Amino acid sequence: MRAGPSQEEIRRHNLGALLRHVHLGGPTSRAELTSRMGLNRSTIMALTADLTAAGLVREELPRETGRAGRPSLVVRPESARVYVFAFDVGVDRLVAARVGLGGAILDRRETVRRRGPFSLEEIVGPLAGFARQMRRKTRPDTVCVGVAAAFSGGVDRGNGVVRFGPNMGPAEDVPFAEEMNRRLAFGMPVKVGNDANLAALAEHSRGVGVGCRDLIYLHGDVGVGGGIIVNGQLLGGHAGFGGEIGHMVVNPKGRLCGCGSLGCLEAEVGERTLLEAAGRVPGAVSIAAGPGSASVAAGPGAVSVAAGSGADGHETPGSRADGRRERLIGRDAVRAVVDAADRGDIVAQAALSRVGDWLGLGVANLVNIFNPEMVIFGGMLREVYLGSAAQVRSRLAVDALSASREGLRLRTSALGDDATLMGAAELAFAQVLADPLEALARAGS
Repeated sequence: MRAGPSQEEIRRHNLGALLRHVHLGGPTSRAELTSRMGLNRSTIMALTADLTAAGLVREELPRETGRAGRPSLVVRPESARVYVFAFDVGVDRLVAARVGLGGAILDRRETVRRRGPFSLEEIVGPLAGFARQMRRKTRPDTVCVGVAAAFSGGVDRGNGVVRFGPNMGPAEDVPFAEEMNRRLAFGMPVKVGNDANLAALAEHSRGVGVGCRDLIYLHGDVGVGGGIIVNGQLLGGHAGFGGEIGHMVVNPKGRLCGCGSLGCLEAEVGERTLLEAAGRVPGAVSIAAGPGSASVAAGPGAVSVAAGSGADGHETPGSRADGRRERLIGRDAVRAVVDAADRGDIVAQAALSRVGDWLGLGVANLVNIFNPEMVIFGGMLREVYLGSAAQVRSRLAVDALSASREGLRLRTSALGDDATLMGAAELAFAQVLADPLEALARAGS
């Protein structure tokens, strides 16, 4: 029979728990930590002393208490001194950031990524270059305690190999972590996770899902991904590929998905589907804006003709101010459709209604299976949900079991476009939060 934990193991666990409280909750008084952790004041004082000596936190007098008596010292994370590098590899953008303990973004770099097939150099090169630039700007007394990346694709959690990425071009068995390790040479392993899974963890730990034990996060970035939190833990599956919500088939006779199946959720609610329905895909003819208008998809080389434009595509006095809208892609294009719908564009409204109906069906299926307390819409789906909330809720009312949807809250991401980046940062901080002194010792060696 295994013996109980030693005093040293208990101490290390408590150090990590206290640091996590301050990292996620921000500056916290000793009195609050005593209450939250269920430990006595002398133990909290000893733990904060150890973390302060290690340079992970500092203690300060509160600015104002409004109470009589001796004030309780406030424990703050050493955000400027202790940091991680976080990377976000999206379909059309690459982001690198230096994130301080406590979640503050201290520095960041971002560049546009060309959509379609890629070489490792096209992704690793810019990210490694950004990281080196940011590292050169740090003070000598700072310390990096982790490196992690969010990748838009299925990632083998054991070795950081990208096994598939339908929206990233032919991305199969790409040794992303290995190449990042080689190029950075920071002396610590680069951890890699699926972007939607990491965003779910970020929203659960420091976003709109704080305090929620069971939630589903839906992420849109051309395609659709997801992260499922059950009883406070990410549902990863046998090999870590769980949560591929976008490839749940909702329409067996539907649109062809990038994965090769028909009628996947991402094929019915993804960026291209919305833009095609709204007549805003390059190469589509859109005659849309007034009653009785229609949207007709054409082949390559076709032009976009908005209501109020001449047949040659030039604006007339009654044409729209967004005459270049057909050239928009990504989240800007999705936001443009939602904005147009808000202004009364009936084609944009119809497109959002159609996509919202399929989105609602997908959410209803998830609610029936997992009975979450909250569903969060992030990435491009944040805008889609805001523009189609009525259709999503109507579909839920019809297709979700009443017991399963009781108490369900539908929310949009609190972390916005940085949800995946902050998820990568939390993955990078995981080791120092689990065993602060050991992780700090390794980082400084």
